Amino acid sequence: MVETHGPAAVDFGLAGEQVWRQIAKRSFAVLSYVTPAGEPRSSGVVYTAARHRLYVAVAPESWKALHIPATGRVAVTIPVRRGGLLSLLLPIPPATISFHARAVVHPRGSLADGSPASELAALMPAERLANCRIVEIFPEGYFLTYGIGTSLRAMRDPAVARGRVPTT
Repeated sequence: MVETHGPAAVDFGLAGEQVWRQIAKRSFAVLSYVTPAGEPRSSGVVYTAARHRLYVAVAPESWKALHIPATGRVAVTIPVRRGGLLSLLLPIPPATISFHARAVVHPRGSLADGSPASELAALMPAERLANCRIVEIFPEGYFLTYGIGTSLRAMRDPAVARGRVPTT
C-alpha cells in the first residue's frame, strides 16, 4: 500500500537525491512503530544517514529494541527547520520528510567499526554507543514531503508545498 499526502500529492520536480541530501544534513527524527499488542508508539531519535539508510542507536532493553523486531516496520518523520532569523519572529512550522520503512535491530556489537553506524559516535557519548543496539532503517516506497524544495510563502499552500518522491 502506498501512502500519499492526499489526492493531489505530486512530485514538483523534487528528486530523491535532493531529499536524501536534506536527510543527511539532519540528525533528529521521530521514529514510530507498533507494539506486539498493536499499540502505536513514537519517540524522538538521533540518527545518521548513509547508503540510503538511516542508523539509530537505542538502549538494549528499550521499547524500540524490543518491539520493532516484532513487525520489522517503522514510520519516520524528519523535521526540517526553515526560516532562519525569520523563524525567531514568526511561528514558522518546520518542513517535513516522512516515509515508511523496513527496520532491522542489530545485536550489540554486530556492526563493525567503519560501518555507517559508527558515525553515530559523533552524536552520542562513546559509553552509550558501546552498550546499544543499532536500528538500521531501509526507506521504502515514497518520501512524503512538505515544504521541501519550496519557498516559505509556498508552504502556505498545501497543494504546492507537498510532494511525493520515490525513495530510490
